Amino acid sequence: MAAYSCFPLAARCSLLLTAALVLAPSLGAHGHAGADAGAGLSSSFYDDSCPGAGDIVRRVIQKARVADARIPASLIRLHFHDCFVQGCDGSLLLDNDLPAIMTEKEVPANDRSARGFKVVDDIKRALENACPGIVSCADILALASEISVELAGGPRWSVPLGRRDGTTTNIESANNLPSPFDSLEMLQEKFKNMGLDDTDLVALQGAHTFGRAQCQFTQRNCSAGQDEETLVNLDTVTPDVFDNKYYGNLLRGRAPLPSDQVMLSDPVAAATTARIVRRFSGSQKHFFKNFAASMVKMGNISPLTGKAGEIRNNCRRVNRKPY
Repeated sequence: MAAYSCFPLAARCSLLLTAALVLAPSLGAHGHAGADAGAGLSSSFYDDSCPGAGDIVRRVIQKARVADARIPASLIRLHFHDCFVQGCDGSLLLDNDLPAIMTEKEVPANDRSARGFKVVDDIKRALENACPGIVSCADILALASEISVELAGGPRWSVPLGRRDGTTTNIESANNLPSPFDSLEMLQEKFKNMGLDDTDLVALQGAHTFGRAQCQFTQRNCSAGQDEETLVNLDTVTPDVFDNKYYGNLLRGRAPLPSDQVMLSDPVAAATTARIVRRFSGSQKHFFKNFAASMVKMGNISPLTGKAGEIRNNCRRVNRKPY
C-alpha cells in the first residue's frame, strides 16, 4: 500500500497495502485465505527462543528511518505485497535463482517500486547474530510493519508470529496485485479473494496516509517537464505521519491515487465503502482500531506453520541454495 511507484504504466501497478500501505487470488499450496488461516500463530511465539526479537527489529528500523523517512511506508508495503501473493511467506524477498526461483521483485507491481529490502537484510542479520535460525523472514515483515506504523504515530497491535518461509514464488499471482487504476469492484473482488471485506479494504488503503508515489500513477499525472518517476506525497498534509488525514483528503477529492478516490466516486461506493471512509475521517481512534484488526487479519493469510517451509538463513535465498 504505501508508496506506490510501479513500472511500466501499460502493465499498471499495485497498491499498497499502501506501504503501505497500499494486493491476488491464487494461494497455491498454502491453502485458503481468511481470518482462520492464521491458526498456529501466537504473539508469544518467540518469547523463549528469541525474546528480544521485537526490540532488535525496532532498533534497525529506527536507525534506517533517520537516513530515509520513507522506510516505514516502504516496509509495510512489502508486507502487503507479500501476503497478497500465496500468503504471508516471504516469497517477495527472494531474488532470482533461475531456473528454480523467478523473483516477484521484477513484476510490474514491484519493479523499481518495492523497496526496503536492504533494511530487511539488516534486520535478518541482527536477528541471526542474536538468535540463529529462529526468526523467519515472513515474521520480520509482520513485525516491521507494526513497528513502522507505531514509529510514525499510528496504532500498536499484538503481532501473531510463527510464520515460516516459503521456498517458491508465484509470478502469476504477483502479476495480479491490485492496481492504482482498478475500479472499486475490482479492488473488492481482489480483497474478497484474500478473505478481506469492505472495512478491511478501506482500513488497509489507509496505509496511504504516509509514503510517496510516482507522479505517473496519480490522478493529476505529472506536471509539464516533470519526470514520470518524480515522487509525490500520498498525504500532502502529514506525509510521514500515520494518522486519519488521508480520509479527509478523500472527502475533498484530493487523493492522489485513482484507486483511493474510487472508494467515494465509484458508482457502487455509496452502498459499500463511502460510509466507512466518512466514519474513519470522523474518528482517528476508530480508524486505528480497525486498521490494527485488518493488519492482523491480512497477516493471517495462509501462513506456513509447523514443519511447512523453512526458516531462511538469508531472506533472499532458500536454504538449499548457496549464497
